[in-house]
Amino acid sequence: MSFFQLREGVTHCEDAPLPEIARAVGTPVFVYSANAMRAQARALRAALSGLNDPLIAFAVKANPNIAVLTVLAKEGLGADVVSGGEYLRARAAGIAPDRILFSGVGKTAAEMRAALAGGLCQFNLESFPEAELLSQIALSMGRTAPVAFRVNPDVDAGSHAKISTGAAHNKFGIPIGEARAACEALRGLGGLELKGLAVHIGSQLTRLAPLETAIARLGEAIALLRADGHEISTADLGGGLGISYDPSLPPPPSSEDYGAMVARLTRGWDVRLLFEPGRLIAGDAGVLLTEVVRIKAGVANPFVIVDAAMNDLVRPSLYDAWHEIAAVAPKGGEMVADVVGPVCESGDVFAVARRLDRVEAGDLMVIRTAGAYAATMAGTYNSRALAPEVLVDGADWAIVRPRRDTQAFLADEIVPPWLERA
Repeated sequence: MSFFQLREGVTHCEDAPLPEIARAVGTPVFVYSANAMRAQARALRAALSGLNDPLIAFAVKANPNIAVLTVLAKEGLGADVVSGGEYLRARAAGIAPDRILFSGVGKTAAEMRAALAGGLCQFNLESFPEAELLSQIALSMGRTAPVAFRVNPDVDAGSHAKISTGAAHNKFGIPIGEARAACEALRGLGGLELKGLAVHIGSQLTRLAPLETAIARLGEAIALLRADGHEISTADLGGGLGISYDPSLPPPPSSEDYGAMVARLTRGWDVRLLFEPGRLIAGDAGVLLTEVVRIKAGVANPFVIVDAAMNDLVRPSLYDAWHEIAAVAPKGGEMVADVVGPVCESGDVFAVARRLDRVEAGDLMVIRTAGAYAATMAGTYNSRALAPEVLVDGADWAIVRPRRDTQAFLADEIVPPWLERA
C-alpha cells in the first residue's frame, strides 16, 4: 500500500495534501509518512515473528532524523549506528542501549568510550587492531565490551558496486576464513566478551540467493567457532533487502519470503538473530517535493528544470539511481523530458528521456522513494540551503528539520582577525 496517493486530482501524503505543505514550507522539501514506516516495520516484525527474540535494529544512516527514529523506537525497533553522532541520535529518540549495535570500520577511541559509557548491545568489530584498541579502552574504564566480529563472506551482492559490502575486495569485515584465528586471538585480550559473528553483504539487494549464500557461510563459521569452544549467542545477518524504485522492473523479494529463508537457514543455530534494515523501512516512506522552475528546449528532449538538485538527492548522480517522478496534480497529457536541477554540474540530472506528466513552470512534482539515503546524504554545494524535512501522521504534519539557509551557515563561519584588519 502506498501512503502517497492522488485524491481529487492532488497527491496527498496520508491525509495531508502536498500543495499545502509546499505553500507553508517552500520547496524543495522532504516529506515522510509515519504510517508508511510503521507498516514496513510491522511487516518485517511479522515476517520474523517465528524467531526467538530477534532484534530489528534500524540502520540510522538511512534516515537519522530524530522524529523518524522516534516513530521507529515506538514500534520496538533498535538502532544500528556507525558513528558517535548516530549513537547520540538513537539514544535521544528513546532507543534503549541494549538495542543498539555499533558497526563501521573506523570507530574512534572517543566513540568507543562514549558507547561503552552509555551502553549497547554489541560492537561489530571489523578488524583485529580495532579489537585491540577496544580492549585497551574497556580495561581503562573497568568495563567489559560485548563484541562480534564482522566477517566478509566474499559474496557478490549483485547490487551497484558502490553499495556492495561483502566481496573480498570491499573494506568491510575480516575474511571469513580468518574468523577462527581472530576469535582465538581474542581470548588474549581483556575487557572483551565475544558474543557472535556479523555479516552484511550490501544494500538494495533484489535477489535472495546472495543473502542465502552469505547466511549459510556464516552458519558454517559459527559451527567451527563452537567446535573451538567459543560460546556464540548472537548472529547479525545485516540488512540490505531491496525495495522497488522502478515499477517496470520485477519487485524485490518480500519480507515474508526473506523471513521464511532466514528461518529455514538458521534452524538449530540457537542464537539471537540481529537485523539491520534501513532502506526497507524508510525508503518508500518519503518523497522529495519540488517545483518546476522552467522548461528549457533541448537538442533531444526538453529540460524540466526543478528547484531540487543533486545536493538534495545525490543518488541519481552517484549511483545512476532510478527514482519515479510525477506531477503532484496531473493536468493530463504526457511529455518526454530530461529532469534536471540548477546545480552547475552536468551530473545534476534526475532523469533522462523520461516519460512524464506534462508540466510547466510553477507546477509541483514529487521524486518518489526518497525516505532513505536522501536527506541524510544531502549537502550545500553551490551554497544551496539544506532542504527541510516534514513528518506526516494522518492529517497532522510538522516540520521536523527546518530549512538551513546560507545565512545560517555564514553565521557559523569566521573571518580570521588578520583579514579583518586589512
